[in-house]
Amino acid sequence: MKTRVLPFTEEAIDEAAKLILEGQPVALATETVYGLAADATNAEAVARIYEAKGRPSFNPLIVHVSDREAADRIGDLPDEAAKLAEAYWPGPLTLVVPLAAGSPVASLVTARLATVAIRVPAHPAMQALLRATGRPLAAPSANASGAISPTRAEHVLKSLDGRIPLVVDAGPTERGLESTIIAATDGSIRLLRSGPIEIDAEIASGLKIEAPGQMQSHYAPSKPLRLDASEAGAREYLIGFGSIAGDISLSPSGDLVEAAAHLFEQLHAADASSKGAIAVAPIPDRGLGRAINDRLRRAAHPR
Repeated sequence: MKTRVLPFTEEAIDEAAKLILEGQPVALATETVYGLAADATNAEAVARIYEAKGRPSFNPLIVHVSDREAADRIGDLPDEAAKLAEAYWPGPLTLVVPLAAGSPVASLVTARLATVAIRVPAHPAMQALLRATGRPLAAPSANASGAISPTRAEHVLKSLDGRIPLVVDAGPTERGLESTIIAATDGSIRLLRSGPIEIDAEIASGLKIEAPGQMQSHYAPSKPLRLDASEAGAREYLIGFGSIAGDISLSPSGDLVEAAAHLFEQLHAADASSKGAIAVAPIPDRGLGRAINDRLRRAAHPR
């Protein structure tokens, strides 16, 4: 298969929609990272996502929809979830809620759980594709399973070139981190994955996989990764932050928003360097820094 790359235009969205309706997955930008989208109501199309990514089938997918009305056809949003949806949709928030009766999504999307992960994205490319297809779209990150998430079209090609038919290139993503995931079940809310939106919620415990991004090893480069480094060791490429300059810096000024936006891009650059290992400067574990550190800990976890 030849993977084409088209700039984000109306014509590119029309081509992407045609492929989606034929049961093929297509990569395109969201405001968080590039996603690999397929028709969430078509089991074969969803299976092609898992095949392209090499993703384990017990790891559920996020379903992207155009608005709250579309979300209600897929999941039952309790009051706690409805308030969060009102406050943060469209945007980088995913809600894990009970499946609605008669929900049209394929069981492979939910990993056969009784819940479904739903997001209303803000990016114009994903919104345009949702409108053009008229379907809910399952869309995990557009990379090989467990690898560094893609924030540019070229990152998608790094691991999926030849595995998917099309990438819609809308430039670098704005947020640079995957969505915050909140489970709203049993009358409470629990944080399943930290992300760009900070929500005061109980942190989920236990080993049960309820949503993407919960595997201990995830977002990983091909090289060993050392955290909290004040200087580079021998043969290490140092990603700096604040006063630690490094070979490259997430944010020389110590801005966590800037650091989040650059995290995966700089991990890709470090992984492609001539150095044999990667080191990352300490990131304050507050605010958005908690989400950055979550990704870094999973990236550094032994595989």
